[in-house]
Amino acid sequence: MSLKEKLMEDLKSSMKNKDTIRKNTITMVRASIKQIEVDQRKELTDEEVLDIISKQVKEKRNAIEEFRKGSRDDLISQTENEIEILLKYLPEQLSEEEVEEIVREAIREVSASSMKDIGKIMKYVMPKVKGRTDGNIVNNIVKRILN
Repeated sequence: MSLKEKLMEDLKSSMKNKDTIRKNTITMVRASIKQIEVDQRKELTDEEVLDIISKQVKEKRNAIEEFRKGSRDDLISQTENEIEILLKYLPEQLSEEEVEEIVREAIREVSASSMKDIGKIMKYVMPKVKGRTDGNIVNNIVKRILN
């Protein structure tokens, strides 16, 4: 079953179970998928759908930061629930230790020695962790190791 089919099945079951947050979250993902398919006039692959979901998780994490600044606890918990729902469609997320191991390997591979090499490291690491961790996490680990 493709990821789009799984999303459709989950949408139907969330409607039957009257799970509003899940229904709205899946609807939002499906709308993004449909928008890109219409714009590009092509059928998206599972990998491209994963990219969309990853992007939405990242946007929601950024939104949580903004909600914290505005002391909007109601929106924080709702957005965290949405992130939890979206993460179920992504591959298992890497732990910080696993990401750090990949970063250290990248530093050895590209012979990085200073912060100037951060671009080379990110270019090496990101394809390996695609969909399994956030780029900000990788960036923070690279900065911590190089400093």
